[in-house]
Amino acid sequence: MCIETHIPLLESILGEWKSAIGSQYEPYRNHVYRVLNFCFIFHNCQEDDREKLIIAGCFHDLGIWPDDTVDYLPPSIELAQTYLKNQGKESWSTEISLMIDLHHKFTRVRNCEYPLVEVFRKGDWVDVSQGWRSFGLPRIYIKEVLKTFPNLGFHQNLLRLTKEEFKHNPLNPLPMMKW
Repeated sequence: MCIETHIPLLESILGEWKSAIGSQYEPYRNHVYRVLNFCFIFHNCQEDDREKLIIAGCFHDLGIWPDDTVDYLPPSIELAQTYLKNQGKESWSTEISLMIDLHHKFTRVRNCEYPLVEVFRKGDWVDVSQGWRSFGLPRIYIKEVLKTFPNLGFHQNLLRLTKEEFKHNPLNPLPMMKW
């Protein structure tokens, strides 16, 4: 199991957002690398699948920064759709939108038409839970990925945003979570 430490498409997409993301750029970049490395183990990718996972990875939480919000799924999807349109890949919009929209779903995504949605959900959960939810990935591999791409405060920033959201929406402090 090889850990991928340089993914040119990821670097290109996220590089466009470096100034908007600011001090959270490296933490978010590392999060995306961790998620993708887990996804690539869960799914033996053809080139299109790999590209879809990379695009979803780059955009899945990106909506956090424009509005400094934890309710980031709709803006993240919008950013991804704009990117896909600009790249002439609008036919991928539904699948990548589902990957982004359902990546915090607690339960399995049962969708035979778009299996990458479940692959991406599992990859993100492995990272968010820091390996507590492993979905069968070897713990040693998870530890190596976490060590290669340190957290650098990414999850602490999400907790900060959640606390802020709780002040404004105490009945729905985690709008990105789904059952």
